[in-house]
Amino acid sequence: MRLNLASLLFVGVFGMPATAPSQENETFTMALTGDSIITRKLSVFREPEFLAMVEMIRGADMAFTNLEMLFHDYEPYPMHASGGTYMRAEPQLAQELVWAGFDMVARANNHTGDYGVLGMDLTTKYVAEAGLVQAGCGASLYEAREAKFLQTHEARVALISVASTFPDHSRAGKSRGDIPARPGLNPLRHTSTRVLAADDFQKLSSTLAEIGMRGGGRGGQRMNVFGTQVVAGEEAGTRTTPNQEDMDEISAVVRSASTMADYTIVTIHAHESGRGRSTPAEFLVTFARAMIDAGADVMVGHGPHVLRGVEIYKGKPILYSLGDFLFQNETLLRLPEENYRTYRLGTDKHVGDFNDARYSMDRRGFPSQREIWESVVAMLDWRDGELSAVRLHPISLGFGQSRTKRGRPMFADAELGGKILNDLVERSAPFGTQIEVVDGVGVIRIR
Repeated sequence: MRLNLASLLFVGVFGMPATAPSQENETFTMALTGDSIITRKLSVFREPEFLAMVEMIRGADMAFTNLEMLFHDYEPYPMHASGGTYMRAEPQLAQELVWAGFDMVARANNHTGDYGVLGMDLTTKYVAEAGLVQAGCGASLYEAREAKFLQTHEARVALISVASTFPDHSRAGKSRGDIPARPGLNPLRHTSTRVLAADDFQKLSSTLAEIGMRGGGRGGQRMNVFGTQVVAGEEAGTRTTPNQEDMDEISAVVRSASTMADYTIVTIHAHESGRGRSTPAEFLVTFARAMIDAGADVMVGHGPHVLRGVEIYKGKPILYSLGDFLFQNETLLRLPEENYRTYRLGTDKHVGDFNDARYSMDRRGFPSQREIWESVVAMLDWRDGELSAVRLHPISLGFGQSRTKRGRPMFADAELGGKILNDLVERSAPFGTQIEVVDGVGVIRIR
C-alpha cells in the first residue's frame, strides 16, 4: 500500500522508517482500466458511486489507463486521415487523470497521429508535466517501443504500449543514419488470410481464371485476390498472424524490462476482432501469450470499446479488452473539415450537428449500443510477486443519458453490475477462466 502521511513525517524527522519493511507477505495492487477519452473535468462531481470508484483507484499502488486523447491548443493542423474522430482536449485535463489516481498511461492508439507529430509531441509534454508515466510513442521506432518505468515505494513497474490499429502515417520508423527516423507510435502489424471451403475455393479460382485475373485457375491451395490472401481449408473464416519482426522487437523490449522492474505490463490498443467484437482476433491471442512468455506479468487490451474475456496464462492475467473508462467523444470543442465532409455538412454546421448526423440523433452508432457504456475496473492483487486474485468491479458510463452526462464512469448498480459480470463470465469461459461473483464483484482466484 502507499505510505500514509504519518510514516512519511516519521521518516522526514528521524531519517528512518517508522516500521521496518517486511520481507514476507509483501502485497501490491494494480488498478487497470480501458480507454480514456476525456474532454471534461472529473474533479467537480460528487456522486457517491463516482467518488467511491475514484477512491478505489487512488488506493491502488499503481493505476493505469489508455490515454486515447491529444492535448494541445490547436497549434498543429489535422492530418489527412485520423483514427476516426479527431481527438483533442484542453491540456489541463491531463491533471484530472492524476486527480483520479492514475500513474501510468498508454499512448499508442489509433488517435496518436490525428494532429501529426506536433500534436503527439505537445501531448507528451503536457502528460509529462502532469506527472504521468507514458509509453508507446516517440521520435523513432526505438523510442516508441521503449519501456517506461514507474517507481513506487513498493515496487518498480514497467509499461510497454503497443497498437495494432492505426493510420499508417502514425507508425514510427527507423533511421538508416543518413535520414532521420519517423516519429510515431509503437506498431504491431499483422496479416489476414481468408479461408474458404475447398469447393468454394475452386469455384472462386475458376471464376478468376475465366475473367483473366492473375492468380485464378492455377490449382494449389492458395491465391491472392485483390491483395487478400485466400486459402482452401475445412472451415470458412479468417486467420490472422502477427508480424514476426514486430513480435521479435517488442519481445526483446519486454525481456529487458522484466529484468529491471518488479512488474512488467504490456498493453495493446486493438480494434481487430474474431467472430464478434467481443472476441479477440487470433493474432492478438498469439501476441498476448508471447508477451507473457517474454517476461510480462500483465497483458491488458483496449480499443474495441467493449469488454472481452480474461485468460490466466501461466499464472499471469491477459485482459483482452477492458472496454471504455472515459468515453467523452461527443463534447470535443472543434472538428476538422474532413469529419464534416464525411456527412456532407457545410461550413454552417458545428460539432453538435456532426454528432446528430453521425449518430442519427442517438439512433445508431455508439449512443445506441448499450455495451459500449458498460465496463469494469480490474484490480490485480499480488503477494510476494505472485498474482493472488483479479477483482473485476463493474462500472457504468451512463447509457441513455444526455451527451453532457454520459461517458463518465461510476460503480454500476446491482442489476447492471450483474449483467456486466455475466457477460465477462461468458466471454472468459473459452479461455478456461472461472469468475466467481462475490458481493457484486467478479473474482478470479489464482491457485
